[in-house]
Amino acid sequence: MNYDVKDITLADKGKKRIEWADNDMPVLKLVRERFEKEKPFAGLKMSACLHVTAETA
Repeated sequence: MNYDVKDITLADKGKKRIEWADNDMPVLKLVRERFEKEKPFAGLKMSACLHVTAETA
């Protein structure tokens, strides 16, 4: 995939925010772990529009 990165120096800060969400938002972690195992959307084509935050990474 090709990406346009405006400021790569912010990558570490973003990774820390993602790790914070993973550690401090247990419901999101449970959903991610469940979907990794079950793959409920396998074979489907989907599109979505969402507000991107550290929690939605």
